[in-house]
Amino acid sequence: MSDLSFLWALGGFFIILTPVVLIHELGHFTAAKLSNIRVEEFGFGLPPRALKIAERNGTIYSLNWIPLGGFVRPSGEDDPNVEGGFASASKRARLFVLFAGAGANFIAALLIFWIALMLGQPAIAVGGVDDNSPALAAGLIAGDVFLEANGTKIENTSVLVDMVKTYAGEPVELLISRNGEKKVVTLVPRVEGEYDPAVEGPIGVSLTAASGGERISQNPLEAATGSLAFMWEYISLYGRLPSMLISGEITPAEARPVSVIGISQIAGQAAEASAASRNLYPLLTMAAFINVALGLTNLLPIPALDGGRIMFILVEAVRGRRIEPEREGMVHVVGMLVLLGLMAFMIFQDIVNPIIP
Repeated sequence: MSDLSFLWALGGFFIILTPVVLIHELGHFTAAKLSNIRVEEFGFGLPPRALKIAERNGTIYSLNWIPLGGFVRPSGEDDPNVEGGFASASKRARLFVLFAGAGANFIAALLIFWIALMLGQPAIAVGGVDDNSPALAAGLIAGDVFLEANGTKIENTSVLVDMVKTYAGEPVELLISRNGEKKVVTLVPRVEGEYDPAVEGPIGVSLTAASGGERISQNPLEAATGSLAFMWEYISLYGRLPSMLISGEITPAEARPVSVIGISQIAGQAAEASAASRNLYPLLTMAAFINVALGLTNLLPIPALDGGRIMFILVEAVRGRRIEPEREGMVHVVGMLVLLGLMAFMIFQDIVNPIIP
C-alpha cells in the first residue's frame, strides 16, 4: 500500500468506520435507558480510559484511547441477580436493547442514503467509443452524458447496463446531454456472440463520471423510495451470498470477509473518490453500506455477538426458563475467543493480500 493510499485508508477509518460503530453502541445505550436498565459506562472509543468526561444519573461518560466507535457497559450484563441490570430485565427489554444496535445502523443507513440521493450522484458519461461499435454508428462521442434510455432515467451504471442487455438487438432511444444541449440518439445494442465481453460491452463505450458537476438528484419522496430500495437490495444480497457462492455467481475471493483494515481501505477509496469528484455521493453510499453490513453481521446467531445473545433469549422463551448464566457466559467467552482468532486471521489476510491491491 502506498503512503497516499494508507492516508486515505486512515481517513476512511475515522470518517466512516468510527462513527458507524459509535452509532451501533448509541442504539444499545438509548434502548437501555428507555428500558430503565442501568448503564454503568458509555465510552467514546475503546479502553483503556483516557478521560472521564462526566457522570450523570449513575452513568460514566468516558473518552478512551482506542479510537474505534465506543462501548456500552450495562449493569449486571450477565448476572440476573443484579437489580436494575441487563440480565434481570424482562425478555422483551433485553431483546429491545440487543436489536437496537443493528436498528440504529439500519436507520442511519436509510437517512444517509436518503441524503445522498437528494444531493445527487455524478451523472454517467461516455469516456470513449470503440471502433465499429453501435455507439460509434449512433454518433456518440466522449463527454456525452446519459440522461435516459427508452424513457427510463439513468441514475447509475447498473440502469444503463440492464437496459442495453434487456434490449439487445432492439433499438434503444437515448437522451443525452452534449455541451449542455439535450439530444436524442438511437442505437441497437449487440446480442451475445457479436462482441467479446472481455474487451467491450454491448454498445461499445467506456463509462466515466460526468465532468462539470452535472448530477442526477432526486426529490425527497423519490430519495426516500430509493433509500428503502437500497436497504432491500443490500439485505437481500446478504441473504443470497451462500447460494451465489454455490452457484459460482461470485467467487470465494469476492465474498471473503474483511477486517477493520480492509473496511478502512474500502472507506478510504470512497473518500478519495468523493474528494476527486467533489461529490459526497461515493462517501455517503459507502457509509450507508457499512452501516447495513455491521448491523446484519451483529445479528448473526454467533456467540458473543448480539445475534448470539438474542438466540439465548429465544431459547429461554421456548423452554420457559433461563439457561444458567455460567453456561451462557462460557459459550460467549468461547465465541469471543473464536471471533478474536478469526479477526486476527482476517487482519493478516488484509495485510498480505489486501482487498484493494
